[in-house]
Parts: sequence; C-alpha cells; structure tokens
Amino acid sequence: MARGSREPEKAPNHERWLITYSDLITLLMIFFIMMYTISNVNSKKFAQLSASLSDALVGNNSGYFVGEAPGPVQIEGKVNQAGKAAEQKAMTDAKQKIEGMLKEKGVSGKVEVSVEERGLVVSLKETLLFDRGSAQINPASREIIKKIGEVLLKMPNAIRVEGHTCNLPIKTAQFPSNWELSTNRATNVLRYLVDEVKFPPQKLSATGYGEFRPLAPNTTEDNRQKNRRVDIVVLRTIYGSVEPTTIEQ
Repeated sequence: MARGSREPEKAPNHERWLITYSDLITLLMIFFIMMYTISNVNSKKFAQLSASLSDALVGNNSGYFVGEAPGPVQIEGKVNQAGKAAEQKAMTDAKQKIEGMLKEKGVSGKVEVSVEERGLVVSLKETLLFDRGSAQINPASREIIKKIGEVLLKMPNAIRVEGHTCNLPIKTAQFPSNWELSTNRATNVLRYLVDEVKFPPQKLSATGYGEFRPLAPNTTEDNRQKNRRVDIVVLRTIYGSVEPTTIEQ
C-alpha cells in the first residue's frame, strides 16, 4: 500500500435524530398517561383507601381490603356508631331503673348512679354497706346490692368492683392498711354478686384503691364519707382489651 493512502470517509448518518425523537415521544406518551391517570382518580376508592389506612393505624381492622367490597369502611363506621348508641341507651336505661328502685327503697342519698366516659358507675357509700373499719356487708344492704345486680346482670359488659377509703389510717390484724380494707370490701361485694345474683365470674373483677382515688379532699368528715365507697363499674366494650367481655362456655 502506498504511503499516505487512507480509507475514504463514510457518509454522515442524517437519521440519528430519529432515535432521540422516538425516545422523546415515548417519554411524552408516558407523561400524559400518568397525568390522565391522576386526573381520573376514583374519589370513592381514594376515600376508602384513606379510611382503611386510618383504621389500620389505630388498630381497627374492618376486615376488607380496599375495593374488595362496596363501601366496607362506611358500613363499618355505621355499625360502630350504631353499637355505641345502643350501648349508651342500655346504660342510660339501667341508670334510670336503678334510680327508680333506690327511690322506692328510700336510699337514694346513699347511692349515686352516673354514666361516665368509662361506663355506668353505681357508687355505694360506706354508710350503706359497712360498719366503720369493717368489710362485712350489712344484712340490711344486701337486698339493695341484689336489686342493683339484677339490673346489671342483663348487660353483656364486663364489670369491675372498686373499693375506696378515706385517708384515716387503719392498722389491725386483718387490715394492716387501707389497701387491704378497700380490696376486701370490693371482693366481698363481688362474691355477693356471684353467689346471690348468679353473675358469671368471668364478667367480674375486683380492685382496691385505698385512699388514693378520692372524690373530694379529705379535709372534712363529710368529704371523707364521700370517699369511703364501693363503685360497681359497668365498663364500655371499648375497654375489652383491659377487661374481657366474653364468657367462655
């Protein structure tokens, strides 16, 4: 080959721009498809998604996946609201029945009945149930407890019996402190409900708070009398994780 000879130059490719153009068209098509999809979001499905995520975060599983059934979240919400309303009515009705019975027995001033956030609370004063420093239920008050229990027995809710005292110290062989006195009083009321009213034991629990949950400052004898009490608390079903509400057969 002669020195200085070289290969002939190739003709330029004038169609390379088509590759870039096709890439651009593809990207534009994808972009518009995405925009179209976003602009046509099903508002109902979006609401279901939002509510489902909210339920999942607070631990309320509706039992459906989004879009699995028509309006599961809305239906679940209506069922929950209906259940809460029914429970509220049941507690209000029970309150009225108990108050009517207490009025007939002439002991309205010794028992207070209220519907609170945690449930229905029947508060029995010490002067009705016990002698000072004793945990034995007075015979005269047993009929009152039985009548109250017969109303509450019809409710499916869990029930907690709470014993309370004032801050006057006690130190006996049986009750070294107010803890023992309050707990023993609550347990005796619970046992009466089981033995005489035939409450399923699974529905009941007892606890003693001593002088540490007062209704009023322990500065006067009137206030101390308010604090010496036994509360029968019908718990709302939302507290089922704390107190079981189902009865094993």
